[in-house]
Amino acid sequence: MESRAKILGHPAHQMLIVFPLGLLGTSVIFDLIYWFTGNPTFAQVGFWMTVSGIIGGLIASPFGTIDWLAIPQGTRAKRVGLLHGGGNFLVTALFALSAYLRWGRTGHEPDGFTLILSLTGFLLALVTGWLGGELVDRLGVGVDDGANLDAPSSLSGRKASERVTGDERGRVF
Repeated sequence: MESRAKILGHPAHQMLIVFPLGLLGTSVIFDLIYWFTGNPTFAQVGFWMTVSGIIGGLIASPFGTIDWLAIPQGTRAKRVGLLHGGGNFLVTALFALSAYLRWGRTGHEPDGFTLILSLTGFLLALVTGWLGGELVDRLGVGVDDGANLDAPSSLSGRKASERVTGDERGRVF
């Protein structure tokens, strides 16, 4: 099932989600480093990575919603997509609550509760990330119809089901 929201021929959601996922996961690492070292710089970096990850997630989510709405009712993909999207909403809420509670603190240091919120969000993101992989890799959501190992570039304007000729095989674009 092809993505309905694309950028330069590729699914927008799959391109955009790597930023919030990486930022939120790394923010937890920085917060843990702060807890073990007491160095406030790590708390500051962790906090701003959290804020950036939340913003990135809010940017990526409408594109995932557009694709989810196009999945036929009654399919496994529709159910997995609902769990994926709902879980990611919860991930974003957990990190947002953690950031909100840290907002007014000098240095934005995490306490035990805000760290637990972020760790819980991180662990849930591992599950929702797996569900996203299930949607794409197993169920084919966001994959061009007719995709194949010799498909032409998405920038060519040709359908994925077409095959490149011998002269085109060496080209990247």
